[in-house]
Amino acid sequence: MPNFKKSDLSINHPSYRRLWAPVRRLESLHPHANQSGDYAAPEMQSTGFIFVKIRGGFHEIRNAISDVVAVSRLLNATLVIPEIQSTTSSKGISTQFKSFPYLYNEDHFIAALAKDVKIVKTLPKNLKGARKKKEIPSFKVPHGASPYFYLHHVLPMLSKHSVVELLVSSGGCLQFILPPHLVEYQKLRCRVAFHALRFREEVQNLAIKILNRIRASGQPFIAYDPGMTRDALAYYGCAELFQDVHTELIMHKRAWMIKRGLLKGNLSSDSAEQYRKGLCPLMPEEIGILLRAYGYSSDTIIYISGGEVFGGLKKLIPLHAMFENVVDRTSLSSPWEWEKIYGREANLVNQYSIPPPSADVGMKSQAWKNSGPRPRPLPPPPARPKMYNVEGWWGWVAESDDEPESTIMELRTNAHRLLWEAIDYMVCIEADVFITGFDRDGKGNPNLASLVVGHRLYQFPASRTYGLDRKEMAKLFEEIRDSVYQPNRTWITTLRKQLRRSLTDGLLEESKISKSRSFLAFPVPECSCIADDSTKRSVNTSSPMPKIEIPVISGQVDQCPSWMNGPTSQSREETEEENDKDDSASSGLFLGLSNGNQEGDIADVSNKEEALVEDQEELEGGER
Repeated sequence: MPNFKKSDLSINHPSYRRLWAPVRRLESLHPHANQSGDYAAPEMQSTGFIFVKIRGGFHEIRNAISDVVAVSRLLNATLVIPEIQSTTSSKGISTQFKSFPYLYNEDHFIAALAKDVKIVKTLPKNLKGARKKKEIPSFKVPHGASPYFYLHHVLPMLSKHSVVELLVSSGGCLQFILPPHLVEYQKLRCRVAFHALRFREEVQNLAIKILNRIRASGQPFIAYDPGMTRDALAYYGCAELFQDVHTELIMHKRAWMIKRGLLKGNLSSDSAEQYRKGLCPLMPEEIGILLRAYGYSSDTIIYISGGEVFGGLKKLIPLHAMFENVVDRTSLSSPWEWEKIYGREANLVNQYSIPPPSADVGMKSQAWKNSGPRPRPLPPPPARPKMYNVEGWWGWVAESDDEPESTIMELRTNAHRLLWEAIDYMVCIEADVFITGFDRDGKGNPNLASLVVGHRLYQFPASRTYGLDRKEMAKLFEEIRDSVYQPNRTWITTLRKQLRRSLTDGLLEESKISKSRSFLAFPVPECSCIADDSTKRSVNTSSPMPKIEIPVISGQVDQCPSWMNGPTSQSREETEEENDKDDSASSGLFLGLSNGNQEGDIADVSNKEEALVEDQEELEGGER
């Protein structure tokens, strides 16, 4: 486990406040998802039972659960605890934690929503038998189905058969932006996602241990979600960003998506053009450069989240070179701690149940030579094919265009990935700063990082969350492509302004793009309120606080109840002496390149005049 240095940072230092302090413009925003006065309790007489099967990744499961609760309330139905197919269909995982309890605390979920929806753990015996015989109506719910679909298609069948089965496979199963008269259902979604969905005790305990190990040094930390999954890279045509064997893997996945109708478009795509449009992720190296240029020092703790960083550790090498404290869940925990949350698992003896195809070595080599041009050259086939070559990527990339079915080990790994991402989710929520390289999954929908942004905006709205404009970032990096580690002063100044704007304006962009695909990615204004700022003015400041402008997609943010307008921590007036101090955090170096003699030295930016301007802009909450 890493051994962090004890922090000698002062929270009163101007550079500390510029890098870590809450965003002033959002301090008056508070979570408020309580029921309104005209929100009636659920009717005693239920219309029937709703049984739900959910398939997908962590973010899709979380979206789906919040939606099915709202649907149950809409239909006045009794909800059976949803079944998570990713765990029930996996082989070899522990039977101690199956389906919903594999991730979440069942009892807390039922108790927290008792005033909203009646929830039971299983169907009655007579309906259980009917479901096993497939005698109950089943609906494959379309992505983002409207309330009309449930009221006019599902409800009649529910009333007739007393039970319906919903199959949800693409995340959200209810329209994301509901009409104004259904605002209570939006608040219900927030109560489900941010209050009722509590991870089971073993998962929570491990996440808390990891957080405590990070914070033991007393330093604040950054959580970074790369968002670099193979599916997302294939969907958006970003294969050429890698220029190695991973390019081939991405192209195979893209061909698979097109063949099955999951993606419309050509197999080949201009990855450079996609990157310029902001449709490809920012690489870890680029994120490292952004953070160093903004002023974060080389000893800053960076927590890497996400179930997969496609390209492996190779893509993280530049980030490790710029920051000495890059950690993840594996470096902050031990194998036995993970075994504890996995439970007692079955031994998987037959890992290679499918025998490798027999092929003559000479024929294989000749076929390789005659296979024609590929996106990037691969190494020649081995003289003696080994089991792992055939079982892994080599077997199907070199011999077939069809990707093999998941092995038993892969099925178990996919189930465990839900637990990995649950831990990462909790750590990212609590991070002092959150930044993401990409916010889309392999279906074009908001991913785990988007859920983190939405949760932070709800629970800790003033926390520093950078909503990067990847299109603008691509333009900036194009300007210094030949001298990426020696940017000039003008470039750094421009970048810092972009990052400051992303703390608030980035949220507005997120609301335009993500809310129409996932309500939980931007639950404002429905689940938030603005407190009266009359009690928040500094007693030492003669000028009033800047006007609070919350970016919303529609409607206005309500005023908070009077009991939420109590006094808060007072902002201290900045003095010229403090602002004139040199910004030691931003006099940082890229890989220690600053020696005082290099042209365009980054330390030139950290003069007293610029430190004064930047700190004052940050404290005022916007640009001058």
